Amino acid sequence: MGEEETKKIEECTTTEAPPAPAAAPVMEEPVKDVAEEKSVVPPPPEDKIDDSKALAIVEKPTDSAEEKPAEGSVNRDAVLARVETEKRLSLIRAWEENEKAKAENKAQKKLWMIGAWENGKKAALEAELKQIEKKLEEKKAEQVEKVKNKVALTHKSAEEKRAIIEAKRGEDMLKAEEMAAKYRTTGTAPKKLLGFF
Repeated sequence: MGEEETKKIEECTTTEAPPAPAAAPVMEEPVKDVAEEKSVVPPPPEDKIDDSKALAIVEKPTDSAEEKPAEGSVNRDAVLARVETEKRLSLIRAWEENEKAKAENKAQKKLWMIGAWENGKKAALEAELKQIEKKLEEKKAEQVEKVKNKVALTHKSAEEKRAIIEAKRGEDMLKAEEMAAKYRTTGTAPKKLLGFF
């Protein structure tokens, strides 16, 4: 290889895109000299470089902390102070997040306890309401039974009074018939009859 080709290859690999691969030479004649053949292949033109495949060197910006100390221990002390400050700030952030998480957990626990207390109280009150309703149903049943018993007693008493009245009416009818027979046999008129007129 010639020096010229070597320089071009080095330039291409460091700053530019690699040269486009040369098409395989058509071998009609036997190759006589390798150096002669390579010189026949023309290098890619400079003005037609494919930019989409170009390599570019990107330099990362360096932090001031990574720079070499310009003044020695003074800059070192400043860097150490900044590192210490960042460490303290990160500890403060971590503490703050921890405290916020604790506060959140504490609040959630208290809210859960209040919800459980509320549910327990509701269940107790509903059970008490059911007991009251049960007692009221029992009292209602007792009162209904008492009223039904009173109705039955009233009916019984009324039947007894009717029976007594029927019996007295039967006696009075019998007494009237006996008196009428007595008056007929004696031939006298009853005295009470005149009191009606």
